[in-house]
Amino acid sequence: MSPIPSTALNKRIQPAGTPPELLRNFCIIAHIDHGKSTLADRMLQLTGVVDDRAMRAQYLDRMDIERERGITIKSQAVRMPWAVQAPDGTMTPYALNMIDTPGHVDFTYEVSRSLAACEGAVLLVDAAQGIEAQTLANLYLAMENDLAIIPVLNKIDLPAAQPEKYAEEIAGLLGGDPADILRVSGKTGAGVLELLDRIVDVVPAPQGSADAPARAIIFDSVYDTYRGVVTYVRVVDGHLSPREKIVMMSTRATHELLEIGVISPEPNPTDGLGVGEVGYLITGVKDVRQSKVGDTVTNASKPAAAALAEYHDPRPMVFSGLYPIDGTDYPVLRDALDRLKLNDAALVYEPETSVALGFGFRVGFLGLLHLEIVRERLEREFDLDLISTAPNVVYEVTLEDRTVITVTNPSEFPGGKIGEVREPVVKATILCPSEFIGSVMELCQIRRGDLLGMDYLSAERVELRYTLPLAEIVFDFFDQLKSKTRGYASLDYEPSGEVAADLVKVDILLQGEQVDAFSAIVHKDKAYAYGVMMVGKLRELIPRQQFEVPIQAAVGARVIARETVRAMRKDVLAKCYGGDISRKRKLLEKQKEGKKRMKTIGRVEVPQEAFIAALSTDTTGGKDGKAKK
Repeated sequence: MSPIPSTALNKRIQPAGTPPELLRNFCIIAHIDHGKSTLADRMLQLTGVVDDRAMRAQYLDRMDIERERGITIKSQAVRMPWAVQAPDGTMTPYALNMIDTPGHVDFTYEVSRSLAACEGAVLLVDAAQGIEAQTLANLYLAMENDLAIIPVLNKIDLPAAQPEKYAEEIAGLLGGDPADILRVSGKTGAGVLELLDRIVDVVPAPQGSADAPARAIIFDSVYDTYRGVVTYVRVVDGHLSPREKIVMMSTRATHELLEIGVISPEPNPTDGLGVGEVGYLITGVKDVRQSKVGDTVTNASKPAAAALAEYHDPRPMVFSGLYPIDGTDYPVLRDALDRLKLNDAALVYEPETSVALGFGFRVGFLGLLHLEIVRERLEREFDLDLISTAPNVVYEVTLEDRTVITVTNPSEFPGGKIGEVREPVVKATILCPSEFIGSVMELCQIRRGDLLGMDYLSAERVELRYTLPLAEIVFDFFDQLKSKTRGYASLDYEPSGEVAADLVKVDILLQGEQVDAFSAIVHKDKAYAYGVMMVGKLRELIPRQQFEVPIQAAVGARVIARETVRAMRKDVLAKCYGGDISRKRKLLEKQKEGKKRMKTIGRVEVPQEAFIAALSTDTTGGKDGKAKK
């Protein structure tokens, strides 16, 4: 099969209404920085949907943060025309619906939603780096969805590329012949034409009934300031047309379809979407809760009997408090989170108050990069100055009277007699060169990990599987892993339930008074280290008073660490130029009494800067998006 110039093809292919047998729905899945967006750019150029004048690098990455960091955060769907030549010389025009997905572990929920809208997946592997942990995770996701897998080695133009070596590695994982694995370069365009032909060959056409009542699954939605919620759908059965009434099957909300069309790569209105087509709907609705991801859209006049399978809502892995530095910005932050929720289905938040920081929100994230991206988007897009508190996870505390309490914040940790504390654990997959096995195992043991298994993917690369407490990996585990393996290791993890653990709450006391904002829930073995670190930090941050201020770390009633902020000394003897010693002693005794009285009635004022410095997390695990899992 050989392609024909897409400029001629564009005149022959209709933007919508393509028969299902001429449709191919596929996504690109890979580890971060393996060249998904660059390959997507070449496909857009070769199929002619973006001309050379309008072309720019990372065309489908619409956000500034995505372009600056070189990572994909939001999945993007685009329709491309392509034609292949049969042996008898006839040309068959196809329509390819491609979804470019994120590669970072924190955005796996985006990948899973994209997979549900496709029949095939291009598994992209960097020819200079080989299979990484997230590559495997995405591969297993695609296999669970019964997708046709097309393995591809990218970046073959790099001097460090070893396509033969990594082709054997992939063939060993998937089965088949290493020679059948495509070699492409997203940068130069080499091999991309063959890849487009392979997609037409290997990816099955979508299945569905054109005569059945319309059913379309919502796989994403975004908010447009002028047009309201734009809903992205994949039609499974029937046909959707403009100006007809539609029903969202879970909420039973009825809307009129104001516009329906395809993304190619800009919105292109059409006269409807048929079986297997991917496109967008606009109903003018401003409330995104009426356009829930995973919901089924059907006709109001001829509704379907049963909805399509729903997505599972992503479960937050990490919680952090977000507070505006200026308290008057609280309503702005609330509105900003409401609007960001439209673009990010994984965001979970609820109001929270802190004695130190005022009003804010407790926000649930899928990981540290997700936290960092959300905070940066809030600050950029809504012009907010925010403090984010140290990330922590959710614990389940069972008291001796069998009462179960869910703790998302150390201040909620109950006092009194505790029967059991359960913490979330994850199954972690670490891929690294075999020379670093010792260092990686040592790090995992320090972080309370249990080895599940170890497999050699090749003579030089090994896969380690561990069960690790989530609290041990959400902060700086990945940085440590990269340091110990000279940057060669990759990490992927998934939730694996909860286990009982020996956890305690470390309280920080200033002059005997507990300050909730500085409390933390840590493992019993690490309580002393946390206490010493926090009291040492606060001793530097709290200004000296007229009296001595003890800073203590305590577990229950037992003090485990202490530092003291020395009192400011006023020289009361300065006015005594000689004379009897009793005069000096009298002045010193008077000062001593005054300090004692001040200590009993005085309060330690902790400045806002001290709270911000002790609680905030300006660096959350890496200088940029690439130095991540």
